[in-house]
Amino acid sequence: MRIIGGKLKGIRFNPPKNLPVRPTTDMAKEALFNILQNQIDIDFIKVLDLFSGTGNISLEFASRNAISITSVDKNFGCFNYLKKIAEEQKIDNLNAIKADVFKFLNEETEKFDLIFADPPYDLNRIPEIATIVFEKDLLNENGILIIEHQSMQDLSNHPNFTDKRVYGYSAFSFFKLKP
Repeated sequence: MRIIGGKLKGIRFNPPKNLPVRPTTDMAKEALFNILQNQIDIDFIKVLDLFSGTGNISLEFASRNAISITSVDKNFGCFNYLKKIAEEQKIDNLNAIKADVFKFLNEETEKFDLIFADPPYDLNRIPEIATIVFEKDLLNENGILIIEHQSMQDLSNHPNFTDKRVYGYSAFSFFKLKP
């Protein structure tokens, strides 16, 4: 796992092999951040990273000076690993939370500028993520929800869907508030 931009650019992290994760590839992550840099100013956003795993995406946002990053994962090993890396790298804008993502979303009241979700590809509840985010009004005006999923999965039937980008086996579906 490598940080591709910002103040931690080039740093490599080696998460424990026993974590139940499938990190976003460097190619897909670089493409995602190229898209985002043309749409938002990362320096001024609050990020929610769901199913954060090793913290690959959270750390990338922290490296690029996002105001705050809330990282949610229910796996104790992932939670501990991300907290340890944040402490070692003196990242004070990252808050790791050990929780079930769906329970967290249903209880959360704070709004975010960007919500990124990278659930396990075999999770059958992936479409529920967008539904809950918009029903609970968790995005600020002009906020973006991005869900990473298998490229053959189609989330375009959600009314807030705006775009899908495919990178090999993976895809990012983008959602925004409709005026």
